[in-house]
This record gives sequence, C-alpha cells and structure tokens, in this order.
Amino acid sequence: MTAQTFHILCLPGDGVGPEVIHEARQTLDLIASSRPVEFVWSEAAFGGAAIDAHGVPLRDEDADLAANSDSVLLGAVGGPKWENVAPEIRPEAGLLGLRQRLGLFANLRPIKVLEALVDASPMKAEIVRGTDLLIVRELTGGIYFGKPSEQMETSEGRSAVDTLVYSEIEIQRLIDLGFELAKGRRNKVTSVDKANVMASSRLWRTIANEVAERHPDTQLEHALVDSCAMRLLLRPTDYDVMVMENMFGDILSDEAAVLAGSLGMLPSASLSGRKPIREGTSAVQFGMYEPIHGSAPDIAGQNKANPCGAILSAAMMLRISFGLDGEANAIESAINATLEDGIRTADLPLPGSQPVGTTEFGDKVRAHLGRVLGS
Repeated sequence: MTAQTFHILCLPGDGVGPEVIHEARQTLDLIASSRPVEFVWSEAAFGGAAIDAHGVPLRDEDADLAANSDSVLLGAVGGPKWENVAPEIRPEAGLLGLRQRLGLFANLRPIKVLEALVDASPMKAEIVRGTDLLIVRELTGGIYFGKPSEQMETSEGRSAVDTLVYSEIEIQRLIDLGFELAKGRRNKVTSVDKANVMASSRLWRTIANEVAERHPDTQLEHALVDSCAMRLLLRPTDYDVMVMENMFGDILSDEAAVLAGSLGMLPSASLSGRKPIREGTSAVQFGMYEPIHGSAPDIAGQNKANPCGAILSAAMMLRISFGLDGEANAIESAINATLEDGIRTADLPLPGSQPVGTTEFGDKVRAHLGRVLGS
C-alpha cells in the first residue's frame, strides 16, 4: 500500500512550547512507523524565539512555508523577556499575523472531562462528570483587529479606544461551521452574545437565527455571555457546541478549561475551511493545531510541562486535516489509559503519588499507543 504523505510545519515557539511539541512529534512519528503514512517535517522559529533570531516574531518566508504546508503544529508564544518590545513585533503579534495570513477564522476548543480526571477538577464531581462540549470561536475579526485601536492624550487626560467590527460573512461562516460540527455530536448549538447591549451582538443573533433555519434538525439556543459564564461552571453538561465572537471565546474557553482540571490537558484547532494548496496532497483540510496553555516560562526547561494538550492537538490534526480517524482515536485512548494508570504531571497531582515529567509522561503514552497500534 502506498503511504500517504503529509507536510507539517512545526513552530515550537517559546517557553515550554519546544518541550511539549517534541512529545507530540514523537507520538506522530510512532504512528508513521506502524501505518502507511509519512510525515515530512519542516521547522521555523516563531514568536519570541523568532524575535531573538530575526528581529520579528514571524518572517514572511516562514508564513509562506506555513501556507504551503498541509498543517501547522504550534507550541506556545510569549513570555516576560519580550514584554517591553514594540507592540507590532511582540510574540502575540506574530500569532495574530499568522492567523490572518492563513485565513484561520475558526478556533475549535474541545472541553472533555475524562473519567480518570473527574477528581482532579476543582469543581464538584457531580457537576463536571460527563462534560463534553466544543467551543467554536471566531478568530480573525472583532475587537482584536478593529481600527482604530490606540491610546491618546486629550484635554481631559488619557483615553483609549478599541473598535469592534463584524461583517455578515464573518459571522455566518463561523455559525455555519458550528451547525455542521453539531451534526456529528448531539445536534445542539448555543450562540453566545451580548445582544441586550451591543449592536454587533444583535447582528450576530439575527444571523444565528437565519443559519438555524437551514438546519431544522439542530436545536439553537441563545445565551448572554455573562449568564453563560456562570452556567458554564454550574451546568457544563448543558452544552454541546458553543459559537461565539473572538473576545468572548478567548475568555470563556479559558474559563471552561478549569472543568478539565488543567489548561495542560486541552488541545485546539484553527481552521481556514480551505483544502491545502500543495499539489498531490492527501490532506482534506488545512489547519493549525496547538495546546491552549501558554508558554509557562516559570517551568520552561524543567521537564514539568503537561504534554497532553500538544499530543491531543496532534490527534486533532490527524482527524481533521488528514482524515486519519483511527489513528487519532488510538492517541486519545493511549492518553486516557495513561491517566487511568495514575500517571500524572505536576499540574494534575494525585495525593500520595509523585508526578512524572514531560518526557516520562510522553513515553508512557507512547507505550500504550504502541500496544493499541499493534493489536
């Protein structure tokens, strides 16, 4: 059987990014060693590492390299070292620029509470047990990109302005995607807005209702962002697919992460909706994949980071961009089995047990994965 070949750009980034991405790459390489699939890797500096090496967080040639790959695997960006550089060349500016360059309009953040980690959540077990929701966040519009965005001096002192702008097409394509994703889940979409105050949210709600008319088998509910923030922690199992604008998604997805016990557990995918542009590829959809945790500079280089988010992001890549559902399922099963064995990193301690390091946890996952792949 001819092997499928996929080109992946690796952007390890800053802080713990290189450590967790190393574990994800090793996991994918194990897949390639036992299945008719080949991963062709390239790598580039990104974020703070690119500022140190090239003076900018993202070089044009590296953005082109990303655009011509089948997918991108990203670690993390930023840290105190680069807090005082000019705003236009901060590590986060590189991330925003890459999203725009690649047209990554939708960020998918699954929040699933594994049974092995029910007791690791700071929330009561009866609240979090069974949680399985997907936040679909608009990624290239809204207040993070609106102009003007600036501070100024006035006769009455300092002031600042940020501008929130959304077009119909930006809202519609995001909500359309949410409904399509719900069809493979529990057929429920919650649209989050602030329609009682904001004009942009009133447009959002109007368009959500219009999209829902094309999907009569899927339930639509509207939720105001403030009450949704409370309900998300009190009744998380109420939710299936949640669609929301950029800033609301940024905030609520981090809030929801507490349900799973640690930011280190959670993966994400950012999608453009287009097929890869490289000729002859077997990939089905371009995407960028990254754990949702930050660069965690306080533990960088200490072998303490949880690699689950990065490894699960690689599993999302296999499923969404490469159509390798079985291999993605195998990785997820291996992580679950490792956790059920009582193996934990420092962010998910078990009473009376000694946490393992990043590398050892990755080794344990791959040991389980090897058995699954060999069966």
